Amino acid sequence: MAKLIPVDEFDLVIFGGTGDLAMRKLLPALYHRDRDGQFTGDSRIIAASRRDITRDEYLGRVETALKNSLKEGEFEDSQWTAFRDRVHYVQADAGNPEAWSGLSSMLGEHPGRDRVAYLATAPSLFGPIARGLKQNGLVTATSRIVLEKPVGQDEASAREINNAVGHCFAEDRIFRIDHYLGKETVQNLLALRFGNSLFEPLWRLNAVDHVQITVAEDLGVGGRIEFYDRIGALRDMVQNHMLQLLCLVAMEPPASLHHDAVRDEKIKVLRALRPLTEANVKTNSVRGQYNAGTVNGEPAVGFDEELGDAKSTTETFVALKVEIDNWRWSNVPFYLRTGKRLKDKHSEIVVQFKDVPHSIFPQQKYGVQPNRLTIRLQPDEGVRLSLMAKEPGPGGFDLQPVSLNLSFEETFGLRYPDAYERLLMEVLRGNPALFMRRDEVESAWKWIDTIIASWEATEQTVETYVAGSWGPTASSLLMDRDGRAWRPDN
Repeated sequence: MAKLIPVDEFDLVIFGGTGDLAMRKLLPALYHRDRDGQFTGDSRIIAASRRDITRDEYLGRVETALKNSLKEGEFEDSQWTAFRDRVHYVQADAGNPEAWSGLSSMLGEHPGRDRVAYLATAPSLFGPIARGLKQNGLVTATSRIVLEKPVGQDEASAREINNAVGHCFAEDRIFRIDHYLGKETVQNLLALRFGNSLFEPLWRLNAVDHVQITVAEDLGVGGRIEFYDRIGALRDMVQNHMLQLLCLVAMEPPASLHHDAVRDEKIKVLRALRPLTEANVKTNSVRGQYNAGTVNGEPAVGFDEELGDAKSTTETFVALKVEIDNWRWSNVPFYLRTGKRLKDKHSEIVVQFKDVPHSIFPQQKYGVQPNRLTIRLQPDEGVRLSLMAKEPGPGGFDLQPVSLNLSFEETFGLRYPDAYERLLMEVLRGNPALFMRRDEVESAWKWIDTIIASWEATEQTVETYVAGSWGPTASSLLMDRDGRAWRPDN
């Protein structure tokens, strides 16, 4: 593992500190970083919530959450004793900044310390919390603010949030988080593409047939059912996670790893995306919603049943054929799909290369397959390159596909930080490279808004699919029309 560099003393305020995100992701991530020695002095984690509970009551909830979230052997009594001393609780209603005296008093104890406000709340509270921080004199020269996704639900609301937060914080102090950008494999995309001369000459239309990006989940919507029914898969997953992955795959080489150099290249990709309009949206997109079925051997109810037998037209599955209108990717399709209650939890990027220009091996005998680069995001992060090779032995000249396989866990043989751990450390260091800039967010929403408007104008139906499958039949047909298929075959 790369050398762990401690961060300067800080005060991290988590608004929504009693919520699911804080308990399930943020606090376990912070526990790991403290356990590995990255926190210095008496750095503090301050949970802020409207609930009227004591610090001891809150710490009891945190201890339970850590025991439920951490892997076996990771919760240690001695480490918990050290970590709990850093955790504080203050009652603060995000919608009523005039009543933040407790928070102001606590932060006033260390006025010169690095200060981070993490907004694990509904997007509608981002603006009010930012204004509250400024009105209460809590924004210092080193203060930063973290916005969880989604930033808005369309371009107009995203712009409104960005304006409200931007009045209180400079752009380089606003960290719009997308946890996919903190995944080890996603960051390795940069190393793979720009640290190896092997791939750059091939990373273009001359050699690439198409690209697939899949983010599949076997879980349903769960406790987010009402929120999800308003948002749907396109807004929830494609606008942020999937478009960010597409940008990293498709962008031009940046001049350096400076955060703005990387983000300048990503925004060019977003602006080059061909719009899905009324003329082509039915051909190039699929909407789906899961019915009852079986997932991992367990019965699973349908989305409507989770809603209380209400009839919903919200999509829980989306498949898109996307094209990028620039010199590198002209006429190279990018196929995106994401959904709930699919066959398994499976996220990957597949770069499918073209057939050899002339094969000396008869296809009917040898079954020569084009090379394929698979970048696995979950569950087992790694990279796999599929090649054709001769089977060993004197029996004849027979070919079969083989893989050069890099598993990060097997190769490095240790636990590496998860996405939230890495992103939280980058916030505390003040490095915005792994976060979305304002123009990225608004450009992504602009493209998504066109799809939603086109769906409404064409009254595109929501196809049903059985829970535990790989989505609607129409998703396979989307690929089949082009003579291609999703990987793995389904």
